[in-house]
Amino acid sequence: MLLPYICQAQDRSFNPDSAVTTKHEVMINGQTVKFNAVTGMQPVWDESGKVIAGVFYTYYYRTDVANQATRPIAFSFNGGPGAGALWMRLGYTGPHRVRIDDEGYPIQPYGIEDNPHSLLDVTDLVYVEPVNTGYSRPVGDAPLAQFLGINNDLTYLGNWLSTFVTRHNRWASPKYLIGESYGTYRVSGLALELQNRHWMYINGVVLVSPGTLGFWRYGPVGDANLLPYYAATAWYHKKLPADLQRKDLEEMLPEVEAYTVDSLIPALVRGGYLDEGKRQAIAHKMSRYMGISETAILQHNLVVPMAFFWKELLRAEGYSIGRLDSRYLGIDRTVAGERPDYAAENTSWQHTFTPANNYYIKNYLKYDTDLEYYVAGHASWNRFALENKTGESLRQAMAMNPFLHVLVQSGYYDGATDYFNAQYNLWQMDPSGKLKSRMDWKGYRSGHMMYLRKEDLKAANDDLRAFIAKTLPAEDMPAKYRVD
Repeated sequence: MLLPYICQAQDRSFNPDSAVTTKHEVMINGQTVKFNAVTGMQPVWDESGKVIAGVFYTYYYRTDVANQATRPIAFSFNGGPGAGALWMRLGYTGPHRVRIDDEGYPIQPYGIEDNPHSLLDVTDLVYVEPVNTGYSRPVGDAPLAQFLGINNDLTYLGNWLSTFVTRHNRWASPKYLIGESYGTYRVSGLALELQNRHWMYINGVVLVSPGTLGFWRYGPVGDANLLPYYAATAWYHKKLPADLQRKDLEEMLPEVEAYTVDSLIPALVRGGYLDEGKRQAIAHKMSRYMGISETAILQHNLVVPMAFFWKELLRAEGYSIGRLDSRYLGIDRTVAGERPDYAAENTSWQHTFTPANNYYIKNYLKYDTDLEYYVAGHASWNRFALENKTGESLRQAMAMNPFLHVLVQSGYYDGATDYFNAQYNLWQMDPSGKLKSRMDWKGYRSGHMMYLRKEDLKAANDDLRAFIAKTLPAEDMPAKYRVD
């Protein structure tokens, strides 16, 4: 056992190589699942073997299975990029969940309940907290900067995952990477990093509310691609014309998507040289799909900023709407203005998760520490780092590994990582079209964290189960391409 080290971020000691194990059971899909939870720290070492950080994790594994070594295992990462793993652990796939109402809003008293839709019935789960998220910290005089930025992130986490798999005897297991938001950059890059540097091959990568992954779309394409999200949000708030409002959301959106690709992008390409009659017609159609006035659209030269949309859609009712989940309403100081005063959805989520997470770790997982749990805001990547083409890394990993599949999950009301641009990622990731049979996209009627809505919690986890079943190759099936 290593002696306690002094972490750089706070004058509090912690042991970077320690863990506690607790026993549990939970009912998932009507079946009792017995499992252990291992909670603690695993070190990060430098090239000389010196411990430079402790990475906090929670590892759930079933204890009632015959062959744990070959059972699937999924590694889950949150985004931010400074966000802790509490969101996915206590919101989505983990065996326990925060107490919220059916639509995802906080209720009191704060607490934890069993998650009847947890993914633990079909795969073991590891929630990883990168350095300066959760309880993870640098050790001694190790500079924080060496862990930040996507390339540094991939290098040390690739090493950490290889060590974890060896320590827990999981090399024979089918492996999955699940990332949310900025975590999608991380898992896309890790698929290639693990494959090329550690000879660890992944069966599936799940991108929950993905970012651009390096497929940038400045100008007309990026401006136009927001229209389907605007239409979905306007439909939710009942701001569309009656004929569109009567349609189901998923019946209405294909019309908007086709218009975006076939008409709006070509029109915006012409900029100020667009014929005036055509400009008026485009504004009319956009107003029909967006639920805001033609005048407002024309005043923005057909390119409506997202912040303005969040302020404008319900301006007459005196509310603004959320960015990460546009179902949420905010009350601003004034109805006037160009953007909301605050993020209504994020405030609600912090209200729900932070107290419950701290309670959960101490009372369920029995992990005691004086460190502050970093929910968010203590780690960042600069803009240049975000422009690393991790989507291209994922494409390379897929091309080199015939077993590797990708699933993308998006909320229709997510204005930060909108659903249509998530589909656009897949189109650009696979210009040859040869990988599309191994790529899937699923949409849900909620926002960035679609799993907070209970109906989507079930649907999204069921989609993950189906994805895992699909990506487990038959016994003795070779990983190779064939020319038909």
